[in-house]
Amino acid sequence: MPLSAYKHDWGQFMSSDKANEYLDDYNKRLEAAEAMLPLIGTLWRDYSVPTYLYGVPLHLKSPVDLLKAHRSARHLARQELSAIDTYHALKTITKLEPQPARIDIGKLIVRYQESKQTTSLDSFIESELQTLPRGQRPMRDTPQDVVLYGFGRIGRLLARLLIERMGGGERFRLRAIVTRPGSADDLSKRADLLRRDSVHGPFKGTITLDPDQRGMVINGNLVHLIHAKSPDLADYTQFGIDNAVVIDNTGIWRDRDGLSQHLATKGVAKVILTAPAKGDIPNIVFGVNQEAASQSADILSAASCTTNAIVPVLKAVHERYGIQSGHMQSVHAYTNDQNLIDNFHNKERRGRAAAMNMVITETGAAKAVAKVCPELDGKLTANAIRVPTPNVSMAIISVDLDSATTKDDINGYLRGLALEGPLQYQIGYTTSVDIVSTDLVGNRHASIIDSHATLVHPNGRKCTLYVWYDNEFGYACQVTRLLEHVAGVRPPVFPR
Repeated sequence: MPLSAYKHDWGQFMSSDKANEYLDDYNKRLEAAEAMLPLIGTLWRDYSVPTYLYGVPLHLKSPVDLLKAHRSARHLARQELSAIDTYHALKTITKLEPQPARIDIGKLIVRYQESKQTTSLDSFIESELQTLPRGQRPMRDTPQDVVLYGFGRIGRLLARLLIERMGGGERFRLRAIVTRPGSADDLSKRADLLRRDSVHGPFKGTITLDPDQRGMVINGNLVHLIHAKSPDLADYTQFGIDNAVVIDNTGIWRDRDGLSQHLATKGVAKVILTAPAKGDIPNIVFGVNQEAASQSADILSAASCTTNAIVPVLKAVHERYGIQSGHMQSVHAYTNDQNLIDNFHNKERRGRAAAMNMVITETGAAKAVAKVCPELDGKLTANAIRVPTPNVSMAIISVDLDSATTKDDINGYLRGLALEGPLQYQIGYTTSVDIVSTDLVGNRHASIIDSHATLVHPNGRKCTLYVWYDNEFGYACQVTRLLEHVAGVRPPVFPR
């Protein structure tokens, strides 16, 4: 049938009134988003108060990014959030002159809507934040110095996160990056790798070089590039660095003897390893067992990306339903230790071309889970497959349960954890039926439940969960949370 046959009906759908209505609504929301920017910036820079919409940070965003954050929040909130409400909430919070805190405005607004109170949104927010101390005051008298030892995939993402979270610089400061000696243009090459990333996109900020200081000025912060072949050959005090937390991203030293080399270096107080540790070094999954990171502990491990992805979910499921036994299958993006084309490798199969093959390999995930959650010791097996994608992985968790459940019940339970409670920054949740791995690049959660993929056996005692995780950025966020905890600069979260 020719298009002309539909002319009359088509005209009904193309009503100019409806088109104008949509455009006017968008422009009003865009205007509200533009008005938010100075408020978000003031809270972030002057008060060290990052603001969020259901876990999505609002600082350092464009107006369109802010509108997209409002749309994405509906997956968890199950209702559309108004940019105009968010603007008014930001105005109210700014007037309070709060001390450092993390404030999720989306949750405050939804809580207000669900309460059906007759008071204004401003009054409700003031009531919800009444326990938040007022008056501009930093969390520390002097910022915590931080040094990145190694500047590979995780090191560069940590640099992005640390610069982003520094705000006015009163909580901590990235002071130096340590690499092995390179070429004469090493400084500019390192800066270029930070500026541009094939997976995570361009750095959202400015980077200039100061060759005299052998450093990069990143968003106004001078970061020295130090060359050292081993930790004991660096002297940080000559750069004015003292009592620093060193984050070792190399993975070369994983036991106490090796990592203690950092502590023997002038200017170092603590070490965080971004790999599973050996021996008696505590392996920490933030959100689960960070209390094991006592103030007296001078060497800690942030465990692995896979451990950070599966432990929060396993712990949550075990606490609610009880786990008798289970198997975890990691479907992992290829990593830098594999070969680009076939070549010799010390480990089985990893010598085959990473971008062409699925590669079965071993994983220490089951043992790592037992270190963090001793109650699951001996109950799990695990293996891994490396696949030809550069980032974002998946854990397929199949468990036998003590208590029966349904798909709706376990999904509802995990959605609730993603909304509220101590694991809200670790467990994410998606309802999208079309989501794929690239959609989750840059996700800040340690793990994201794919609710549509959840399977429950008819008897209710066998369950399979599909858990996405950005094995680079999501893991780097977990390392940063551990750093904040160790440095004593992790602010309280609101709403309670």
